[in-house]
Amino acid sequence: MSDHPKILFLYTELAGYSIACLHALASMGAEVHVVRRPVNSEAPFVFQQGSKIFYYERESLSRAALLKIAETINPSLIIVSGWVDKDYLYIARKFKDRAGRVLAFDNQWNASLRQRAASLIGRLSFLRYFNYAWVPGKRQAEFAKRLGFSESEIHLGFYACDISLYNSYFNSSLPGKSKHFPKRFVFVGRYYEFKGVRDLWQAFVELQQEEQCQWELWCLGTGDIQPLNHPGIKHFGFVQPDQMEQIIRQSGVFILPSHFEPWGVAVQEFAAAGFPLLCSNQVGATNAFLQVGINGYIYKAGDVNDLKDKMRKFTKLTDEELLKMGNRSHQNASCLSPVSWASEAMSMAQNTKVL
Repeated sequence: MSDHPKILFLYTELAGYSIACLHALASMGAEVHVVRRPVNSEAPFVFQQGSKIFYYERESLSRAALLKIAETINPSLIIVSGWVDKDYLYIARKFKDRAGRVLAFDNQWNASLRQRAASLIGRLSFLRYFNYAWVPGKRQAEFAKRLGFSESEIHLGFYACDISLYNSYFNSSLPGKSKHFPKRFVFVGRYYEFKGVRDLWQAFVELQQEEQCQWELWCLGTGDIQPLNHPGIKHFGFVQPDQMEQIIRQSGVFILPSHFEPWGVAVQEFAAAGFPLLCSNQVGATNAFLQVGINGYIYKAGDVNDLKDKMRKFTKLTDEELLKMGNRSHQNASCLSPVSWASEAMSMAQNTKVL
Protein backbone atom coordinates (compact mmCIF):
# COMPACT_ATOMS: atom_id res chain seq x y z
CA MET A 1 0.00 0.00 0.00
CA SER A 2 1.30 3.47 -0.90
CA ASP A 3 2.47 5.85 1.82
CA HIS A 4 0.27 8.43 0.07
CA PRO A 5 -3.13 6.72 -0.09
CA LYS A 6 -6.19 8.17 -1.74
CA ILE A 7 -9.07 8.23 0.74
CA LEU A 8 -12.66 8.91 -0.28
CA PHE A 9 -15.13 10.13 2.35
CA LEU A 10 -18.83 9.77 1.61
CA TYR A 11 -20.14 12.18 4.24
CA THR A 12 -23.35 13.81 5.29
CA GLU A 13 -22.79 17.40 6.49
CA LEU A 14 -19.41 18.59 7.72
CA ALA A 15 -18.57 20.53 10.87
CA GLY A 16 -15.53 22.55 11.88
CA TYR A 17 -13.95 19.69 13.77
CA SER A 18 -14.29 17.45 10.69
CA ILE A 19 -12.24 19.90 8.66
CA ALA A 20 -9.46 19.96 11.27
CA CYS A 21 -9.29 16.17 11.05
CA LEU A 22 -9.23 16.18 7.25
CA HIS A 23 -6.40 18.72 7.24
CA ALA A 24 -4.42 16.53 9.66
CA LEU A 25 -4.95 13.58 7.33
CA ALA A 26 -3.79 15.54 4.30
CA SER A 27 -0.70 16.70 6.21
CA MET A 28 0.25 13.02 6.68
CA GLY A 29 0.42 12.62 2.93
CA ALA A 30 -3.04 11.30 2.08
CA GLU A 31 -4.97 12.60 -0.90
CA VAL A 32 -8.40 13.35 0.56
CA HIS A 33 -11.64 13.40 -1.42
CA VAL A 34 -14.89 14.39 0.33
CA VAL A 35 -18.45 14.08 -0.94
CA ARG A 36 -20.58 16.25 1.32
CA ARG A 37 -24.07 17.61 1.78
CA PRO A 38 -24.76 21.35 2.25
CA VAL A 39 -23.82 23.03 5.51
CA ASN A 40 -26.72 23.08 7.97
CA SER A 41 -28.28 26.56 8.07
CA GLU A 42 -28.43 26.39 11.88
CA ALA A 43 -24.70 25.61 12.15
CA PRO A 44 -23.18 27.54 9.24
CA PHE A 45 -19.53 26.64 9.70
CA VAL A 46 -17.07 28.43 7.43
CA PHE A 47 -14.40 26.06 6.12
CA GLN A 48 -10.90 26.54 4.80
CA GLN A 49 -9.93 24.58 1.71
CA GLY A 50 -6.76 22.45 1.68
CA SER A 51 -4.39 21.80 -1.21
CA LYS A 52 -4.81 18.02 -0.87
CA ILE A 53 -8.51 18.07 -0.02
CA PHE A 54 -11.06 17.90 -2.82
CA TYR A 55 -14.78 18.49 -2.23
CA TYR A 56 -17.81 17.31 -4.21
CA GLU A 57 -21.40 18.38 -3.61
CA ARG A 58 -23.62 15.37 -2.96
CA GLU A 59 -26.87 16.99 -4.01
CA SER A 60 -25.61 17.55 -7.55
CA LEU A 61 -24.51 13.93 -8.05
CA SER A 62 -26.59 11.08 -9.40
CA ARG A 63 -25.59 7.52 -8.56
CA ALA A 64 -23.86 7.22 -11.94
CA ALA A 65 -21.98 10.49 -11.44
CA LEU A 66 -20.93 9.46 -7.94
CA LEU A 67 -19.61 6.15 -9.25
CA LYS A 68 -17.71 7.93 -12.02
CA ILE A 69 -15.98 10.16 -9.47
CA ALA A 70 -15.06 7.15 -7.33
CA GLU A 71 -13.75 5.27 -10.37
CA THR A 72 -11.62 8.26 -11.39
CA ILE A 73 -10.16 8.66 -7.90
CA ASN A 74 -9.58 4.90 -7.51
CA PRO A 75 -9.29 5.18 -3.71
CA SER A 76 -7.47 2.74 -1.47
CA LEU A 77 -9.98 3.43 1.32
CA ILE A 78 -13.64 4.51 1.30
CA ILE A 79 -15.23 5.82 4.50
CA VAL A 80 -19.03 5.90 4.47
CA SER A 81 -20.95 7.98 6.99
CA GLY A 82 -23.90 5.86 8.16
CA TRP A 83 -26.17 3.63 6.14
CA VAL A 84 -29.01 5.97 5.15
CA ASP A 85 -27.66 7.03 1.75
CA LYS A 86 -28.24 4.06 -0.56
CA ASP A 87 -25.94 5.47 -3.24
CA TYR A 88 -23.09 5.53 -0.75
CA LEU A 89 -23.75 1.88 0.06
CA TYR A 90 -23.79 1.15 -3.67
CA ILE A 91 -20.29 2.62 -4.01
CA ALA A 92 -19.06 0.47 -1.12
CA ARG A 93 -20.44 -2.63 -2.83
CA LYS A 94 -18.92 -1.73 -6.22
CA PHE A 95 -15.47 -1.40 -4.61
CA LYS A 96 -15.77 -4.62 -2.62
CA ASP A 97 -12.69 -6.21 -4.19
CA ARG A 98 -10.70 -3.05 -4.88
CA ALA A 99 -10.54 -0.91 -1.73
CA GLY A 100 -10.96 -0.97 2.00
CA ARG A 101 -14.41 0.10 3.13
CA VAL A 102 -15.23 1.65 6.49
CA LEU A 103 -18.68 2.16 7.99
CA ALA A 104 -18.62 5.19 10.30
CA PHE A 105 -21.54 5.92 12.63
CA ASP A 106 -22.36 7.38 16.04
CA ASN A 107 -25.51 5.44 16.99
CA GLN A 108 -25.53 4.18 20.57
CA TRP A 109 -26.77 0.67 21.24
CA ASN A 110 -30.07 0.82 23.16
CA ALA A 111 -31.40 -2.69 22.40
CA SER A 112 -34.59 -1.35 20.80
CA LEU A 113 -36.61 -3.52 18.45
CA ARG A 114 -35.62 -1.21 15.61
CA GLN A 115 -31.92 -1.65 16.35
CA ARG A 116 -32.25 -5.41 16.71
CA ALA A 117 -33.98 -5.56 13.34
CA ALA A 118 -31.35 -3.28 11.80
CA SER A 119 -28.53 -5.49 13.06
CA LEU A 120 -30.16 -8.56 11.53
CA ILE A 121 -31.03 -6.93 8.21
CA GLY A 122 -27.64 -5.24 8.04
CA ARG A 123 -25.73 -8.49 8.41
CA LEU A 124 -27.67 -9.94 5.50
CA SER A 125 -27.21 -6.92 3.25
CA PHE A 126 -24.95 -3.87 3.31
CA LEU A 127 -22.69 -4.82 6.23
CA ARG A 128 -21.09 -7.50 4.08
CA TYR A 129 -19.42 -4.74 2.07
CA PHE A 130 -17.42 -3.23 4.94
CA ASN A 131 -14.09 -4.20 6.47
CA TYR A 132 -14.25 -1.96 9.49
CA ALA A 133 -16.55 0.05 11.74
CA TRP A 134 -15.25 3.43 12.91
CA VAL A 135 -17.17 4.84 15.88
CA PRO A 136 -16.68 7.60 18.48
CA GLY A 137 -16.65 5.55 21.70
CA LYS A 138 -17.68 2.58 23.81
CA ARG A 139 -21.46 2.97 23.47
CA GLN A 140 -21.18 2.90 19.69
CA ALA A 141 -18.67 0.04 19.78
CA GLU A 142 -21.32 -2.09 21.47
CA PHE A 143 -23.65 -1.42 18.54
CA ALA A 144 -20.87 -2.32 16.10
CA LYS A 145 -20.43 -5.67 17.84
CA ARG A 146 -24.16 -6.29 17.55
CA LEU A 147 -23.90 -5.54 13.85
CA GLY A 148 -21.36 -8.31 13.50
CA PHE A 149 -18.02 -6.51 13.54
CA SER A 150 -15.28 -8.23 15.54
CA GLU A 151 -13.12 -6.46 18.13
CA SER A 152 -10.26 -6.16 15.63
CA GLU A 153 -12.59 -4.61 13.04
CA ILE A 154 -13.87 -1.85 15.35
CA HIS A 155 -11.91 1.41 15.53
CA LEU A 156 -12.63 4.12 18.10
CA GLY A 157 -12.15 7.88 17.95
CA PHE A 158 -14.25 8.81 14.91
CA TYR A 159 -14.99 12.24 16.43
CA ALA A 160 -12.19 14.54 17.58
CA CYS A 161 -12.32 18.26 18.17
CA ASP A 162 -9.82 20.83 16.92
CA ILE A 163 -7.74 20.26 20.03
CA SER A 164 -5.04 22.82 19.17
CA LEU A 165 -7.61 25.59 18.85
CA TYR A 166 -9.31 24.84 22.16
CA ASN A 167 -6.00 24.28 23.93
CA SER A 168 -5.04 27.79 22.83
CA TYR A 169 -8.28 29.08 24.35
CA PHE A 170 -7.39 27.31 27.58
CA ASN A 171 -3.97 28.93 27.68
CA SER A 172 -5.28 32.41 26.90
CA SER A 173 -8.12 32.25 29.45
CA LEU A 174 -6.25 30.56 32.32
CA PRO A 175 -4.59 33.69 33.79
CA GLY A 176 -7.93 35.48 34.14
CA LYS A 177 -9.78 32.46 35.49
CA SER A 178 -6.99 31.84 38.00
CA LYS A 179 -7.69 35.28 39.47
CA HIS A 180 -11.48 35.13 39.31
CA PHE A 181 -13.42 32.18 37.96
CA PRO A 182 -16.39 33.38 35.83
CA LYS A 183 -19.77 32.60 37.40
CA ARG A 184 -21.46 31.77 34.12
CA PHE A 185 -22.88 28.53 32.76
CA VAL A 186 -22.60 28.14 28.99
CA PHE A 187 -24.59 26.01 26.55
CA VAL A 188 -23.58 25.46 22.92
CA GLY A 189 -26.00 23.62 20.66
CA ARG A 190 -29.07 23.86 18.50
CA TYR A 191 -32.29 25.15 19.99
CA TYR A 192 -34.24 21.92 19.56
CA GLU A 193 -36.39 19.98 21.98
CA PHE A 194 -34.08 16.97 22.00
CA LYS A 195 -31.19 19.19 23.09
CA GLY A 196 -32.94 19.80 26.42
CA VAL A 197 -32.57 23.57 26.15
CA ARG A 198 -36.01 24.21 27.68
CA ASP A 199 -35.02 22.03 30.65
CA LEU A 200 -31.87 24.10 31.05
CA TRP A 201 -33.74 27.41 31.00
CA GLN A 202 -36.33 26.16 33.49
CA ALA A 203 -33.70 24.77 35.85
CA PHE A 204 -31.72 28.02 35.72
CA VAL A 205 -34.74 30.24 36.33
CA GLU A 206 -35.84 28.11 39.29
CA LEU A 207 -32.30 28.11 40.70
CA GLN A 208 -32.20 31.89 40.48
CA GLN A 209 -35.52 32.14 42.30
CA GLU A 210 -34.50 29.73 45.04
CA GLU A 211 -30.90 30.83 45.60
CA GLN A 212 -30.77 34.35 44.18
CA CYS A 213 -27.24 33.44 43.09
CA GLN A 214 -25.14 35.72 40.90
CA TRP A 215 -24.52 33.14 38.19
CA GLU A 216 -25.60 33.78 34.58
CA LEU A 217 -26.45 31.45 31.70
CA TRP A 218 -25.01 32.10 28.24
CA CYS A 219 -26.50 30.20 25.29
CA LEU A 220 -24.95 29.86 21.84
CA GLY A 221 -27.03 28.44 19.01
CA THR A 222 -30.15 28.70 16.89
CA GLY A 223 -33.11 26.46 16.13
CA ASP A 224 -36.87 26.19 16.13
CA ILE A 225 -37.32 27.07 19.83
CA GLN A 226 -37.79 30.74 20.62
CA PRO A 227 -35.06 31.99 23.01
CA LEU A 228 -36.30 32.58 26.56
CA ASN A 229 -36.20 36.22 27.61
CA HIS A 230 -34.74 36.40 31.13
CA PRO A 231 -32.35 38.94 32.72
CA GLY A 232 -29.92 36.18 33.71
CA ILE A 233 -29.86 34.47 30.30
CA LYS A 234 -27.95 35.84 27.31
CA HIS A 235 -28.36 34.48 23.76
CA PHE A 236 -25.54 34.81 21.20
CA GLY A 237 -26.81 32.86 18.17
CA PHE A 238 -24.36 30.73 16.24
CA VAL A 239 -20.68 31.51 16.89
CA GLN A 240 -17.86 30.26 14.65
CA PRO A 241 -15.24 28.16 16.51
CA ASP A 242 -12.47 30.67 15.76
CA GLN A 243 -14.60 33.44 17.33
CA MET A 244 -15.24 31.53 20.55
CA GLU A 245 -12.32 32.87 22.55
CA GLN A 246 -14.12 35.77 24.23
CA ILE A 247 -17.00 33.51 25.26
CA ILE A 248 -14.55 31.04 26.77
CA ARG A 249 -12.67 33.75 28.63
CA GLN A 250 -15.86 35.02 30.24
CA SER A 251 -17.76 31.81 31.04
CA GLY A 252 -17.05 29.01 33.47
CA VAL A 253 -19.09 25.77 33.39
CA PHE A 254 -20.24 23.95 30.26
CA ILE A 255 -23.67 22.30 30.19
CA LEU A 256 -25.06 19.86 27.62
CA PRO A 257 -28.60 18.87 28.72
CA SER A 258 -29.52 16.68 25.72
CA HIS A 259 -32.34 14.15 25.83
CA PHE A 260 -30.50 12.39 23.00
CA GLU A 261 -26.85 12.94 22.07
CA PRO A 262 -24.93 10.11 20.38
CA TRP A 263 -21.62 11.80 21.19
CA GLY A 264 -21.33 15.60 21.56
CA VAL A 265 -18.02 16.99 20.26
CA ALA A 266 -18.69 20.21 22.19
CA VAL A 267 -18.00 18.27 25.39
CA GLN A 268 -14.41 17.67 24.30
CA GLU A 269 -14.06 21.21 22.99
CA PHE A 270 -15.03 22.79 26.29
CA ALA A 271 -13.11 20.20 28.28
CA ALA A 272 -10.00 21.15 26.30
CA ALA A 273 -10.75 24.81 27.01
CA GLY A 274 -10.70 24.06 30.74
CA PHE A 275 -14.39 23.90 31.70
CA PRO A 276 -16.00 21.84 34.42
CA LEU A 277 -18.74 19.77 32.74
CA LEU A 278 -22.41 19.09 33.43
CA CYS A 279 -24.08 16.65 31.03
CA SER A 280 -27.14 14.46 30.89
CA ASN A 281 -26.69 10.70 31.03
CA GLN A 282 -27.63 10.51 27.33
CA VAL A 283 -24.46 12.28 26.16
CA GLY A 284 -22.09 9.69 24.73
CA ALA A 285 -18.93 11.77 25.15
CA THR A 286 -19.21 11.64 28.94
CA ASN A 287 -17.59 8.20 28.83
CA ALA A 288 -14.38 9.73 27.53
CA PHE A 289 -14.21 13.15 29.14
CA LEU A 290 -16.30 13.39 32.34
CA GLN A 291 -15.34 11.91 35.70
CA VAL A 292 -18.16 12.42 38.18
CA GLY A 293 -17.08 14.56 41.12
CA ILE A 294 -13.65 15.11 39.59
CA ASN A 295 -14.33 17.42 36.66
CA GLY A 296 -18.11 17.53 36.56
CA TYR A 297 -21.49 15.88 37.15
CA ILE A 298 -24.02 13.80 35.25
CA TYR A 299 -27.78 14.03 35.74
CA LYS A 300 -30.77 12.11 34.43
CA ALA A 301 -31.87 13.46 31.05
CA GLY A 302 -35.19 15.31 31.19
CA ASP A 303 -35.17 15.59 34.98
CA VAL A 304 -35.25 19.35 35.61
CA ASN A 305 -34.91 18.98 39.37
CA ASP A 306 -31.84 16.78 39.02
CA LEU A 307 -30.33 19.26 36.56
CA LYS A 308 -31.07 22.14 38.94
CA ASP A 309 -29.51 20.29 41.87
CA LYS A 310 -26.33 19.63 39.89
CA MET A 311 -26.17 23.28 38.79
CA ARG A 312 -26.55 24.25 42.44
CA LYS A 313 -23.51 22.11 43.29
CA PHE A 314 -21.38 24.29 41.04
CA THR A 315 -22.64 27.52 42.60
CA LYS A 316 -21.46 26.26 46.00
CA LEU A 317 -17.89 25.57 44.87
CA THR A 318 -15.00 27.96 45.44
CA ASP A 319 -13.01 29.52 42.62
CA GLU A 320 -10.14 27.18 43.44
CA GLU A 321 -12.36 24.09 43.25
CA LEU A 322 -13.88 25.18 39.95
CA LEU A 323 -10.44 25.90 38.50
CA LYS A 324 -9.18 22.49 39.60
CA MET A 325 -12.14 20.82 37.89
CA GLY A 326 -11.47 22.76 34.71
CA ASN A 327 -7.81 21.79 34.71
CA ARG A 328 -8.77 18.12 35.02
CA SER A 329 -11.16 18.51 32.08
CA HIS A 330 -8.30 19.97 30.06
CA GLN A 331 -6.16 16.93 30.84
CA ASN A 332 -8.97 14.50 29.96
CA ALA A 333 -9.54 16.11 26.57
CA SER A 334 -6.06 15.27 25.29
CA CYS A 335 -6.94 11.63 24.53
CA LEU A 336 -8.42 12.47 21.10
CA SER A 337 -7.11 14.86 18.45
CA PRO A 338 -7.15 15.40 14.68
CA VAL A 339 -3.71 13.75 14.62
CA SER A 340 -4.96 10.60 16.37
CA TRP A 341 -8.00 10.61 14.05
CA ALA A 342 -5.82 10.92 10.96
CA SER A 343 -3.47 8.20 12.22
CA GLU A 344 -6.45 5.86 12.58
CA ALA A 345 -7.54 6.55 9.02
CA MET A 346 -4.02 6.04 7.69
CA SER A 347 -3.73 2.77 9.59
CA MET A 348 -6.91 1.45 7.98
CA ALA A 349 -5.78 2.62 4.55
CA GLN A 350 -2.37 0.97 4.84
CA ASN A 351 -3.48 -2.26 6.52
CA THR A 352 -6.80 -2.89 4.89
CA LYS A 353 -7.95 -6.16 3.39
CA VAL A 354 -10.55 -6.91 0.75
CA LEU A 355 -13.44 -9.26 1.34
